[in-house]
Amino acid sequence: MDQARQAIEWASGLVDRGRAHLAHRTVDDVQMEVYDLSVSTAEIHAARAMLDYADLGAPSGEASFKGSLANLFCADALAAVLGRLQSRPSAFGLRAEHFQGGPQPFIDTHFEPSNIAAIGKTIRLRQGRPPDDHLGNEKSLMRDTFRQFAEEQVVPLAEDIHRRDRMIPDAIIDGLRELGCFGLSVPARYGGLKPDDHEDSLGMVVVTEELSRGSLGAAGSLITRPEIMARAVLDGGTDAQKARWLPGIAAGDPLVAISVTEPGTGSDVASVALRATPTDDGTSGWSLNGGKTWCTFAGKAGALLVLARTNPDAMPPHRGLSLFVVEKPASDEQAFTVDSPMGGRLTGRAIPTIGYRGMHSFELFFEEFVVPGEALVGEAGGRDRGFYYTMSGFSGGRLQTAARACGLMRAAFDRALEYAEQRRVFDRAVADYPLTLQKLARMAATITACQQFSYAVARTMDAGDGQLEASLVKLIACKAAEWITREAMQIHGGLGYAEESDVSRYFVDARVLSIFEGTEETLALKVIGRALLA
Repeated sequence: MDQARQAIEWASGLVDRGRAHLAHRTVDDVQMEVYDLSVSTAEIHAARAMLDYADLGAPSGEASFKGSLANLFCADALAAVLGRLQSRPSAFGLRAEHFQGGPQPFIDTHFEPSNIAAIGKTIRLRQGRPPDDHLGNEKSLMRDTFRQFAEEQVVPLAEDIHRRDRMIPDAIIDGLRELGCFGLSVPARYGGLKPDDHEDSLGMVVVTEELSRGSLGAAGSLITRPEIMARAVLDGGTDAQKARWLPGIAAGDPLVAISVTEPGTGSDVASVALRATPTDDGTSGWSLNGGKTWCTFAGKAGALLVLARTNPDAMPPHRGLSLFVVEKPASDEQAFTVDSPMGGRLTGRAIPTIGYRGMHSFELFFEEFVVPGEALVGEAGGRDRGFYYTMSGFSGGRLQTAARACGLMRAAFDRALEYAEQRRVFDRAVADYPLTLQKLARMAATITACQQFSYAVARTMDAGDGQLEASLVKLIACKAAEWITREAMQIHGGLGYAEESDVSRYFVDARVLSIFEGTEETLALKVIGRALLA
């Protein structure tokens, strides 16, 4: 692994040169360059996580397999990074001599076609079994429990939910309630499963990954919204609000949704315009007016965490936002109307989507919808603090989205290998062909790297850091999921394009991952890019 580390650090040095060259510029003036540096930084971090994983102890055969996957991923990442930088070196302040003595020999060795095909053959011999994940007994038990649930309860229903655009059935939701799934982000003192004295982001990642492996839309996203709402309440809620709302979140009663995005604002949270106006001084109630969009699970949810503008004159604008918990009846319908007992109306309509079906994403419109004063998170002390409470949950949401991508990729890979073994073309199994072997090898290396990167970020977040890394792992894992599911569909040939195949669902589901929880461009430019140039 020493050669791989040296090669990765050499490439990191080039990225640092590019970053230093752009450091005096504003991000919006050099968006193309910053985007490339952000993606390259994500790949370098993933490669380091993969090498750390490969260095962990394992039996000789297992160690060799892990090492081959790590070298392949590093070669793949290095080729991508160098390709970006060499295509227009002057944009990054680089010259020809900066590329001399680089890792090209390492790339040539580990990207050699016969080497990649040999890894593919090993994958076939292992019947797709990934290398040891080194999670330990507790997290391995969690993985096994939720994998069994996904295989027995989610997978049999996933295709029907997707093709008929059904709401997630109670059989899945009730089963996850029994497993305590909704309480993973709620401290034990409030009835949840999270320890009172420390975070457990790693457990959240493991569970999310396995549920997403069963179905992204029907299970993989169910615990993201409870985490965001629980973190907001823990960070900003009064003691009475915590005692009232957190036990319900943990029990999955009510189910919850997050309403932040608005038409025209997208990922620009600071531009939220939905108004919250006090009916007097705010203690008696607040009147909500305006529209929201892409509020996933708003129909089935019994509580919406709504970000609204309470101070229209605040500068900068993000300082004038507050969070409200809006309670409503749950509905399985794709349209609903709620009249507030205090006055006003809330209407919702599901947005038809090509994938990610089951939870449904809604457009919402608040018309003078009045909520009580205690609906404001933090009450008087939480006024105009909503942006900060929201952001505290977004890093966890981004990490969870990376885990969702990993689960989806693994499902697509398993189906692709299974089909490649069964399908014969020109008197040979599809899996016999070198090109298929190379596809399988690169897919397996990428999935393992994204998975191990997500585990590393979870451990970092549990130690109190990792906000930037959460954006990095989301960026790379979600981009990878689109490619992996595309390759899985391609291996299936014509059958992959049929709606009856699982891989067609994986393909359209994967497309949403780079859009929600912070679009790819927002993360690369406004989050990662700003941090790189700071």
